[in-house]
Amino acid sequence: MPWNFLLNLAGWKFAPALAAGCTVVLKPASETPLTALLFAEIAQAAGIPPGAFNVVAGDGRTAGAALVKHPGVDKIAFTGSTAVGQGIMREAATTLKRVTLELGGKSPNIVFADADVAAAVRGAQTAIFYGKGEVCAAGSRLLVERKIHDQVVEQLAARAKKLVPGDPFDKTTRLGAVVSKRQQQTVLGYIEKGKAEGATLAAGGKSATVNGKGYFVEATVFDGVTPEMTIAREEIFGPVLAVLAFDDLEEGIRLANQSMYGLAAGIWTRDISKAHQVARAIKAGTVWVNTYNLYDSAAPFGGYKASGFGRDLGREALDGYLETKTVWIGL
Repeated sequence: MPWNFLLNLAGWKFAPALAAGCTVVLKPASETPLTALLFAEIAQAAGIPPGAFNVVAGDGRTAGAALVKHPGVDKIAFTGSTAVGQGIMREAATTLKRVTLELGGKSPNIVFADADVAAAVRGAQTAIFYGKGEVCAAGSRLLVERKIHDQVVEQLAARAKKLVPGDPFDKTTRLGAVVSKRQQQTVLGYIEKGKAEGATLAAGGKSATVNGKGYFVEATVFDGVTPEMTIAREEIFGPVLAVLAFDDLEEGIRLANQSMYGLAAGIWTRDISKAHQVARAIKAGTVWVNTYNLYDSAAPFGGYKASGFGRDLGREALDGYLETKTVWIGL
């Protein structure tokens, strides 16, 4: 499991596995093991049989690699980076393990000129700054039809500047700390690349502390981004938004699909026919229309392309933990 949404994402994996009758070994991210260990205690207290639900803490190179290589493990369900997912897939081939992968994303959030601009701006803010951008489905590429581009950027930058980093334990905080110093440096490195490659910094762009502590990054908005820029292509996993302009529907779709990833996408328009047309054309596992970051346990979630394959949630989540057997009986 990754270090964001610790118990939530873990539940996406172990719940269908247990429901299908499997035993489970949960390997949490090395940065965040305590939630999984506490849940194991709760599971034991709740009466889950010994050995049915197990937690092994450790780093990916030892504990994670051992699970992937072990011949007694039949299935690997992984959420994390595309690079690590590729490595898991290669190693799993030696024992012919089943693999489902929910990997990276660079999700497009498309705002058409006929959209409710105020709603779209609020949605764009939620799409990228919720969870400090440490969200696999974050709407990190905002594609805005040129007719309303300046208006959207101005409003969004103003909202970003009001998102002041705060103590995560404070209920009023809307922008907490990123997970670690290393992740903070990674995000700040992308911000520097954005500036060096010619994007315009409309808001944020700096590190911050709260009471002299914490690894915070300001809510950052880049305008004037072009598809070849690093911040438009690579997953940053932080509160950094890249805004690109487009002129018509066809260009918007082309830009949306101009990515190695295909996890999620957003569409903002008052034209429901256009929404369906664009949703069909976008190569992504989840498409939100006039909203963003909604999830339901009955709605499958997963990616296309380098965002992986297989589905969490919904009835489809059970498929990865089941075998089909045909039995013939002659009388």
